[in-house]
Amino acid sequence: MSVTKDDIEQALVRFLPEKDGLIDTVLKSMHYSLTAGGKRVRPALVLEFAKLCGGSEESALPFACAVEMIHTYSLIHDDLPCMDNDDMRRGKPTNHKVFGEAQAVLGGDALLTLAFETILSREAVMYNSAEKCVEAGRVLAVCAGAEGMIGGQIIDIESEELEAGVDRLREMDDRKTGALIRAACLLGCISAGADDRLKAAARDYANNIGLAFQIVDDILDVTSDNETLGKPVGSDEQNKKSTYVSCLGIEKCRELVGTLTDKAIESLSVFDGDTSALIQLAEKLRDRRK
Repeated sequence: MSVTKDDIEQALVRFLPEKDGLIDTVLKSMHYSLTAGGKRVRPALVLEFAKLCGGSEESALPFACAVEMIHTYSLIHDDLPCMDNDDMRRGKPTNHKVFGEAQAVLGGDALLTLAFETILSREAVMYNSAEKCVEAGRVLAVCAGAEGMIGGQIIDIESEELEAGVDRLREMDDRKTGALIRAACLLGCISAGADDRLKAAARDYANNIGLAFQIVDDILDVTSDNETLGKPVGSDEQNKKSTYVSCLGIEKCRELVGTLTDKAIESLSVFDGDTSALIQLAEKLRDRRK
């Protein structure tokens, strides 16, 4: 990628609101989690699909930042005591441990709304078009809302202490994890003005790496350690959650991750451009250790 991870980090900070003495706490809460690091997989997908479809990474950058803001807000809320009650995220204390539960909720809410402010910003419209920004905003809203990420979280909550089968897990993860990855790939296509055939291929790629990503998460929750992962391991078992590992076993899970990665790579064959970065990303997600 010609746009580096540092460029993404700088853009995220640039889209944050200016300091305001009256609301400094919530702004610090937003900044704390948005700049806490991470793999930045979702913005990378936005930019790479924009480039692959003949668009500009610079034009897609506001869309990329919007997706990462949604992802960050979801992590803040996911860590709350009423959800997973986690103390660590990305090797640092979770937002509510630093700022308190109320400020964490509001910080997450503020990042959620900032995502749509960013996707509809003057910069986004100038580099893309009003029509593309509206389409991108709708895709992101659907993928982040009740039909997507939030719906997946609801299934997750309602599955606690239940022996959920693989089909229910797939439905949950297609929404909770896969939907936002799907949005990222589609937003890159939208920025570049891609046709429906390329959007469908991008959706297939996203669906496969999204499910593979979650299965690897389940494997790492069993095989990794707190220091490597940057968050508590063993939380799924502690919370009596069904996972792919508990349903299929580690070896079957690893086989499935390999199959999904192969399918993701195969879906890229319809693109005329250089798909090597997306192939490498799929393989890196398959082989990740944190």
